[in-house]
Amino acid sequence: MGTSLGRVRGLGSAKHGVQHWWNQRLTAGSNLVLMLWFLVSLAMLPGYDWLTISAWLSSAWAAVPMALLLLSVLYHARLGLQVVIEDYSHAESRVVLMVLMNFFVAAAGATALFSILKLALSSGAMSA
Repeated sequence: MGTSLGRVRGLGSAKHGVQHWWNQRLTAGSNLVLMLWFLVSLAMLPGYDWLTISAWLSSAWAAVPMALLLLSVLYHARLGLQVVIEDYSHAESRVVLMVLMNFFVAAAGATALFSILKLALSSGAMSA
């Protein structure tokens, strides 16, 4: 609820807490499923050398779940870091930390997704 003055000052509920909570739970569930897929897939490989891994990732059956795992893990990490920053940083540094965190997650995601796509799209030409 809150008082009128609290709502004017922005101290009331932002009405986004439930959605944030659900997003964290959904990404945790998808992380669990995709990480189990990843570990089982790695365990079933005959070896762990560059050619074996790149041949495995050249398949869409491996590259697509790997990209989904990457996106899910990074989004989950972003949600968790957002909570830490909101709870433990001061008002003047909060915006800077949120922007830096968003840039980091975007850069890490773009780099990793590029790497997965590069392996997935070029490994077929390497093995020929």
